[in-house]
Amino acid sequence: MNKNQVKVGLLGFGTVGTGVVRIIEGHQEDLFKQTNVEIKVGKILVNDINKERSIPVDPEVLTTSPEDILRNPDIDIVIEVMGGINQAKDYILEALEHGKHVVTANKDLMAIHGAQIIAKAAEKGCDVFYEASVAGGIPIIRSLVEGLSSDRIHKIIGIVNGTTNYILTKMSQEGAQYDEVLKEAQALGYAESDPTSDVEGLDAARKMAILGTLGFKVDCSLDDVDVRGMSKVTAEDIAYGKKLGYEIKLLGIAKRDQESIEVSVQPTMIHQSHPLASVNGVFNAVYVYGEAVGETMFYGPGAGELPTATAVTSDLVTVVKNMTLGVSGRGMFAPYREKFLKTPEQIESKFFLRLLVSDQPGVLAQITSMLANHEISIEQISQQLDHERREAEIVLISHMATKKAMDQILEELLTVDSVKEIKSYYRVEGREEN
Repeated sequence: MNKNQVKVGLLGFGTVGTGVVRIIEGHQEDLFKQTNVEIKVGKILVNDINKERSIPVDPEVLTTSPEDILRNPDIDIVIEVMGGINQAKDYILEALEHGKHVVTANKDLMAIHGAQIIAKAAEKGCDVFYEASVAGGIPIIRSLVEGLSSDRIHKIIGIVNGTTNYILTKMSQEGAQYDEVLKEAQALGYAESDPTSDVEGLDAARKMAILGTLGFKVDCSLDDVDVRGMSKVTAEDIAYGKKLGYEIKLLGIAKRDQESIEVSVQPTMIHQSHPLASVNGVFNAVYVYGEAVGETMFYGPGAGELPTATAVTSDLVTVVKNMTLGVSGRGMFAPYREKFLKTPEQIESKFFLRLLVSDQPGVLAQITSMLANHEISIEQISQQLDHERREAEIVLISHMATKKAMDQILEELLTVDSVKEIKSYYRVEGREEN
């Protein structure tokens, strides 16, 4: 390394890559004051050198050959912002093999292949940082790894996908249905033409796998995350929740009791008194419960050119500082606790249940009796009658119950003649047990 200058190679020059270049070139004085070296962009991997771009770049910096970065002895740090999984993994492993430090914003990659990448980095004495992979510009990864490193985290819940939060916010505020708001989100560019990864919870699940790993010090994989999307949430569910004092959010939930953990992504009723209930629009927030620190919340924009690029550049500064101090690769996080996943008998929460039933004597008593047989008691209940159709909607929130008991109740309810339909059910968070 030239002691007066560090050269960076960018893999990808889309939205985030453009933001990274803007910050590096526009904040030269600040970066120098923090690192005492000059940081320069040496090469940028692109698909088309002649493509018109939103910022001017010397054509000599652009390349279509990854080897110009991965095997270039003048490049000290590789920043991966190209997305995808397999090719990005191959490029990063090759960069590490050649002794280059890596910064990535790739949540999919780190959720699936993070352990392999970190092991290779440790072998080569290189740094790998990935703050931008979760919640954009919010420094949640750094906070878990460094700021809260002396604490024992027992719960992390968060809104980690801006697209779904925008949709649910609009549904809540305007009483609109899911399909209608999704089309609006796509027109505004908040949702992709194929929104599956967002609305079915896959994007959030990858982020929660990362947060579960860091928070609980275990190797939490994507397969360990129980995922349920929000495309079935209706305006009626939201309205009933409001009446009982709740908002619906697509929440990532990671919880540890003793040494057993659970990690899930699911639409959740969260009490209006909880700070996450008021996180609206495309914003993200992560709420962390620690044994020593208590409760803390990290809030901010979860995506976008400059918020995400800020997180990438922050990691870049850390890498450069480690290089100048000669401590590269020494602060790499690796899980060290054995993983024990909770069984359905061990997972506990409150539940929201909405049923369409026949309007006839004894139905409510029958349902409460079934719940009691599974040791599920009721915290709140409401009933709305439709005399013309001789139907009633029963909406209830239970006290704490196990997931196994709730699953059994749902199965049994389907066999009851007076129960016409299980309209919806959700986990409930954010209010202490009475």
